Order: sequence, then C-alpha cells, then structure tokens
Amino acid sequence: MPVHPTAIVHPKAKIAESADIGPYCVVHENVELGENVRLDSHVVVDGWTTIGEGCRIHPFASIGGDTQDLKFKGEKTLVKIGANTTLREYVTVNGGTAEGTETVVGSGCHIMAYAHVAHECIVGNDVIIANCGTLAGHVVVEDKAVIGGLVAIHQFCRIGEMSIIGGCSKVIQDIPPFMMADGHPAVVRGLNLVGLKRREIASESQKEIKQVFKTIYKSGANTSNALAEVKKQGFHSKEVEKLIEFISTSQRGISKP
Repeated sequence: MPVHPTAIVHPKAKIAESADIGPYCVVHENVELGENVRLDSHVVVDGWTTIGEGCRIHPFASIGGDTQDLKFKGEKTLVKIGANTTLREYVTVNGGTAEGTETVVGSGCHIMAYAHVAHECIVGNDVIIANCGTLAGHVVVEDKAVIGGLVAIHQFCRIGEMSIIGGCSKVIQDIPPFMMADGHPAVVRGLNLVGLKRREIASESQKEIKQVFKTIYKSGANTSNALAEVKKQGFHSKEVEKLIEFISTSQRGISKP
C-alpha cells in the first residue's frame, strides 16, 4: 500500500493493499478504500465512507464530510462510492442528515470538477456530472444520465435514466427517462435521441418511446390523461414500462413546457 509520507491515515481505516494514497491526503477512522483506489493529493475522506475498487479521486476533493443541512446533530450517516468512479478536483460528496441515512454514487461515474452531491442523494451507475453540477439534498439521478455544467437541481427532484440536461439549467421538477431538458427553469425539449442510439436501444423500443413522447408532450392532454392513454396503447418495451413507472410515481411532477 503506497502511502506518501505526508499523508495522514488513521490506523483503524480499512485500506486495501493496492490502494495508493498521495501527498497530503487525510483518511479518517471509519473510511474503507477498496483495491486500486487512488487518492491523488490533498484529498480528504471522512465519515463512514466506503470507496469501491478502481476509483480515482483528484486533488482537493472532499468525500464523506458532514452534511450542510442545519438539522444535522452529529448522527452516524454513510457515504458509498461504487467501483471505477472518477471524482475530479474539488468535488464534494456529503453524508446524510438522519441516523443511518446514506449518500450513494454508483459505479462507472464521471463527476467533474467542483460538482456537489448533497445529503442523501442517490446517483446511479455510469452517470456524468459536468463541472459545477450541483445536486441538492435527496436528489435521485438514474443510470446513464448526463448533467451539464453549472446545472442546479432542486432537492427531491429525480433525473431519469439516460436523460440529458443542458448546461446552466435550473431543474425544479422531475426529468423523465430518455428526455433532453434545458432552460431556467428546465423544461423537456425533446428526446435524447443521440443517447438512445449510443446506448444501442433497439429500434422498436425507440419507436415506442417516440410515440409515448408525442402522447405525453404533444397531445395537449394533462399528464394524468396522457398517461392513461399511453397505458391503453399496449406498449411492451422495458423502456416504455420504465417511463410509465417514473411518471406515475413522480412527486414533484414532470417537467413540461
């Protein structure tokens, strides 16, 4: 386990033999670093934090620190980072607020400089958050979503699978899966057709998604009536099933022009 002599690692921290801890890093007592984790330099890992194998954390990132929620009174909360995720410079990932809650960033994510993941956020796998992307508390970002630079997402919002949000957007409602959103506040502008093709979604599924999009966003019906019409149409793809489930369970309402 290469540990630079200027790094401070608590003797009770669980560090894999192949982990690499660079200059001036600080690793606290309840931290666990998996195989081949690399902390470049000046990284602070605090709290009850687990970092999965193959992760790389760039200089001045702060992972597992206390939530900024003023209700926090020192409860034990968790941070979990999945395997092979990259956290760039000055990224912050905070712990939860209530006892036993957790903040999760999945595997294969690429979180760029100055991004912030607040208390009790759940970020899925293969998510990209560009520079200065900011998730308020309790945000859910599903797998393969892309969040542009300088995007701010309101607490309790959900960002659907394989959706994309344009830079500098302000998100105050849920963005359904497979959508492309932009604006201040952000509204759905269309389908993420490029993403669907890159992820090799079957052409028949793409056709069904397009039909659902027209019903939800172009028919003029309110969301409840449009969703009822979609259910009548008898689509069979798992992508449409996911879209229907997401919209049906939205608490903040879905973003519409």
